Amino acid sequence: MEERSMREQLNFWVIGGDMRQVRLAGLLAADGHSVHTFALEQGERAEHVKEEAVLREAALADCVILPLPVEGETGTLNAPLSAGRRSLAQVLDSLRPGQMICGGRVSREAAALAEERGLVLRDYFRREELAVANAVPTAEGAIQIAMEELPITIHGARVLVIGYGRVGRMTAQRFQALGAKVSVSARKYADLAWAESLGLGVEQTGRLLGWLCGYDLVINTVPARVLGEAELGDLKPGCLVIDLASKPGGAGERVG
Repeated sequence: MEERSMREQLNFWVIGGDMRQVRLAGLLAADGHSVHTFALEQGERAEHVKEEAVLREAALADCVILPLPVEGETGTLNAPLSAGRRSLAQVLDSLRPGQMICGGRVSREAAALAEERGLVLRDYFRREELAVANAVPTAEGAIQIAMEELPITIHGARVLVIGYGRVGRMTAQRFQALGAKVSVSARKYADLAWAESLGLGVEQTGRLLGWLCGYDLVINTVPARVLGEAELGDLKPGCLVIDLASKPGGAGERVG
């Protein structure tokens, strides 16, 4: 049994990211793997995880795990738990063809950078089971924020969820279960039909102006600008807006 465990021990490098990557590194180390982290120095390091200052030995890894999303600001590694800013190109320069390299929400630009270096960058967020599992804590996080910030109970509150993808469906379902009066905004008629069949109200994304003033809470899940200055100005005073979308998000800044 000991010989088998030694053969299955792998060398992981977890590069960049947030507390999810910190937790992942700890779980991998707890399973007996050799785990190195880079650009996570401001996170709490788990036992048996080695924080590296340079990427010199990253090419020796059996598997390199990049963050979700891979990129932060244009061309940089997404590394909110690091004091330094590093270009994604420099990180990829430290890796070698043939390695297992994984990242989440890999942009076309990031994929192109990898291809130029002969690297295959696999997008783990394209796995449906992971995307669905990720939607659950996202929806629960929205509930927690709403409970902390709203001056009223969720039960009976009028809630609009913009977007009816995985996160939108999960969020609408959970707020509805708590007694909120939930409406969904979507572009596809099929999504609106499904939402309506589940007892949800429906709005059309792109035609929200004039219909927003009755909501106590608006939750956006669309990674595109759907709430501009005019739409935000249409909200009633005290309405809480929660943006769950990835960058650039869907809500602009309200002026005045």
